[in-house]
Amino acid sequence: MKYTRKATPVVLAAAVALTLTACAQSERASGQGGASSGGDTKDTFTFGAAGAPEVFDPFYATDGETFRVTRQIMEGLVGIKAGTAEVEPELAEKWEPSADGKEWTFTLRKGVKFTDGTPFNADAVCYNFERMFDQNEAAAAGPAEYWSTTMGAFKSKAKDSLYQGCEAKDESTVVLKVARATSKFPTMLSLDSFSMQSPKAMKEGDANNVKTQGEGFAYPKYSFNPVATGPYKLEKYDEANKTVTLVRNDDYWGEKAKTKKIVFKIIPDESTRRQELKAGSIDAYDLPNPVDWNGLKSDGNKVMVRPAFNILYMGLNPQKNPKLKDLKVRQALLYALNRDQLVKTQLPDGATVATQFMPETVSGYNKELKAYPYDPEKAKSLLKEAGAEGMSLTFAYPSEVSRPYMPNPQKIHDALRSDLEKVGIKVNVVTKPWNGGYLDGVDNGQFDAWLLGWTGDYDSADNFVGTFFGNYDVNDFHTKATSYGKQLADDLAKADSIVDKGQRDAAYEKLNQQIMEEYLPGLPISHSPPALVVSPKVQGVVPSPLTAEEFSGVTVGK
Repeated sequence: MKYTRKATPVVLAAAVALTLTACAQSERASGQGGASSGGDTKDTFTFGAAGAPEVFDPFYATDGETFRVTRQIMEGLVGIKAGTAEVEPELAEKWEPSADGKEWTFTLRKGVKFTDGTPFNADAVCYNFERMFDQNEAAAAGPAEYWSTTMGAFKSKAKDSLYQGCEAKDESTVVLKVARATSKFPTMLSLDSFSMQSPKAMKEGDANNVKTQGEGFAYPKYSFNPVATGPYKLEKYDEANKTVTLVRNDDYWGEKAKTKKIVFKIIPDESTRRQELKAGSIDAYDLPNPVDWNGLKSDGNKVMVRPAFNILYMGLNPQKNPKLKDLKVRQALLYALNRDQLVKTQLPDGATVATQFMPETVSGYNKELKAYPYDPEKAKSLLKEAGAEGMSLTFAYPSEVSRPYMPNPQKIHDALRSDLEKVGIKVNVVTKPWNGGYLDGVDNGQFDAWLLGWTGDYDSADNFVGTFFGNYDVNDFHTKATSYGKQLADDLAKADSIVDKGQRDAAYEKLNQQIMEEYLPGLPISHSPPALVVSPKVQGVVPSPLTAEEFSGVTVGK
């Protein structure tokens, strides 16, 4: 099963939503440090993956299992410092913006080669960006989502695109041009989808030839044989045995990977992954159930808890349930939820009640905002004032899934449902499998309320509140359901375009206050620290708040 993070509107007024997945590049240390020589370590690190990659070209990917693999074999112009959400150099050594923030000059690393032996240089960078920009109708409509979400448009609608061109000044200097200043740039270039790939290999593999096929897409040869610059390269994907094997890139420009191979063993069931870790047939897996943490530790494993860089929220659909158009009703729902109790009983240690739609680790977080308290009497009073006593609410949750922000959807839903019923709301419960109707149901406006969440891709307020509320023009956001949708989207766009970071953060802090006090388009619930579990024999794993670990520094004892 693929773990897709759905960037679905918190308030749904149209049947369109975006699908995104956590991603960021991690810095590979420069220099020529040696790889592990064997001796007391194994040649292979085996990771228990929850699902198979959809493709191996990250530009067409939206799922975390694809990115977990491609992150080991690909690099971008910028990376993310290990263990943080901070941007740092990767294939570019440094970068400098123009005064207006519309042109960015990148100085590239010298002596870097793709694994097919061709040089990485300014021409290769421009080829990559022009390749991403120039997509056919099929790719633009579906799999190239990260570009459409961050850049806004493709070459066919160039005037609407954030990307406005690439110029190779010389072999190691490239200028990227954007339509306006934005807080996303250049951090967004850390996204796996924007990894640098071999122009020669993409030409030979007809990389952009995506076609529609039934309700999905058919991908070109290149999508399954990518060529990049990272510390590993793809050896094979064995569908029959459900494994993906990577081998060390011995010509890597930086410190060589410490393990000769990485094998991703595809094990959809979380309890089976735990059993295989105990048996020693895998060395690590992601998102262990919090109820298993103590048991895993007792077995000698290391449960590595990441910082909370996510949000669980209750989405609302006032178009389907008109009573939700009233701010008093939305406030009543939030007062009705005993979120403190939920955090204590259903979420892992370190989880916190959300005061806004982003965690405190993101720039623009408003520290002055206080959480709505649990006040069922206040909730009842507001429902009475709004003429909504005894209202019905179709409240959905997903099955067959565990998310970093929602480890046990049913138990979380049960607790929230009970709180709503205590203030007189009649809750109609709906549940569907995550990839078997739930996400489609949210997209298509089938529910009054639902549980969903988001793990940030990088440190940007726009990546949280902009994703939720800033796509008015793209998604007809809030058009029929709310009076404030366009104003909020416009205000978010203005904040994102402020060049000065201090002024931009202040603008977002003000907007976060407005969102919670004047609009309340959905109900922020909590932030949870997701975990990664590794065998006691494993060394060198650095947990990422973006759930975006890279494994070139990992060793496994015998």
